[in-house]
Amino acid sequence: MNRRKQLAKYLISDFLAAGSSWTLFFVFRKVYIETKKFGYPIPVEFDHSYFVGLACLPLLWLLFYYVTGYYKELYRKSRLSELSQTIATTFIGVLLIFFALILDDTVNTYTNYYLSFMVLFLLQFLITYIPRLIFTTTSAHKIHNRIIGFPTLLIGSGKKATDLYREMENQPRSTGNKFIGFVSASHNDSHIMSEHLPHLGGLRDLPKVLAEYKVDEVIIAIESSEHEVLKKIFNKLEHRRFTIKVIPDMYDILTGMVKMSSIIGMPLIQISHDLMPAWEENLKRMIDIVVSFFALIILSPLYLVLAIGVKISSPGPVFYSHERIGRYGMPFQIYKFRSMCRDAEDNGPALSSHNDTRITGLGMFMRKRRLDELPQFYNVLIGDMSLVGPRPERQYFIDQIVKKAPHFNHLQKVRPGITSWGQVKFGYASNVDEMIERLKYDILYIENMSLIVDLKILIYTIKTILKASGK
Repeated sequence: MNRRKQLAKYLISDFLAAGSSWTLFFVFRKVYIETKKFGYPIPVEFDHSYFVGLACLPLLWLLFYYVTGYYKELYRKSRLSELSQTIATTFIGVLLIFFALILDDTVNTYTNYYLSFMVLFLLQFLITYIPRLIFTTTSAHKIHNRIIGFPTLLIGSGKKATDLYREMENQPRSTGNKFIGFVSASHNDSHIMSEHLPHLGGLRDLPKVLAEYKVDEVIIAIESSEHEVLKKIFNKLEHRRFTIKVIPDMYDILTGMVKMSSIIGMPLIQISHDLMPAWEENLKRMIDIVVSFFALIILSPLYLVLAIGVKISSPGPVFYSHERIGRYGMPFQIYKFRSMCRDAEDNGPALSSHNDTRITGLGMFMRKRRLDELPQFYNVLIGDMSLVGPRPERQYFIDQIVKKAPHFNHLQKVRPGITSWGQVKFGYASNVDEMIERLKYDILYIENMSLIVDLKILIYTIKTILKASGK
């Protein structure tokens, strides 16, 4: 299963479809609309407006599809949902093109406006949807016939897990799950599942198993007696990048928690990772890129002034970088203007406090105004961070936090941010207990994520900078 190749097929197809539909529509307007308007045949000459449209429209269509979340999970697409999504996006896109490029044209009758819209819509829809239908049908055929599949880990070792495995394996049409083994949820050594799948360890082995086997989907099938470990399982899984499904009980079905997404599949509860609608999440990332790009350019004089100041104020490098943990638990290098003396952490990682003698005079000034964080616009630009999100921590401190607050791992569902609700409400933490205190604000943020909330946090951050009230 090659996701990059699959994505490339859709991108190339959609790009060519947009260019082809624009070309055919341009010919239609010359041959039919303009001929009818002027009363004599108009030759088809590809002018400046055609080439501008040909250069811009395909790229704008791809951007529009990306924002609406079309290119997400291409192998898991339903042909019916793809049809409705293509109709909706085509209608909205053609409507925007119509008002931007076509409405100003003079026509013979207003009927030609409706005809132009309908022709452009049909051309764009048909030329876009037919290749998509072929790609999706081909993928569905390979999945149903077990030619390709998603590496799947089963959590559970008792009767429920065994029954689920047998039912899924005996289905005439596969749902795409290729089981690689199972992980037991309890310390019980008698595992019925061992007759069917290799035993890959217990819950403590989960991180190693997930990484080693590149797991794409996890199905939790534990016994009723093991339900007390469910929270522990979710704390280990929910911040990672794969699909999580759980066997429902009758209460879940009666309360409407189980939504049928496939006729041939098992009725399972899918744990959603989507904290924001796809269009809002993609728009958030686009805003991150645009804002960070222009911030790096516009603030470059300030960068230079601060760099000179840091160099003069104390010996050592201008920038300070070290490893922090980002989205899905992935490590990355974070960059800041150095606000402490050069040997501040010679004795190991240590949090700063209110009267920390390691902080330089300029460093104190920068911290109160959050100016030391400015280099992180580069982290935002390359995708390690976002403008708004929980502050990233070092693994050294994460290991201490999760002992007292295991739900800290939920923060790793999202990209860490330059600023956060926790940073605005609480400020810098000087010990692990204060980190846990700040955690509640960040948990509330990810449960209420939206562009409006991000905007509010950015406004409060700017107020903190202007008032120099940062902790």
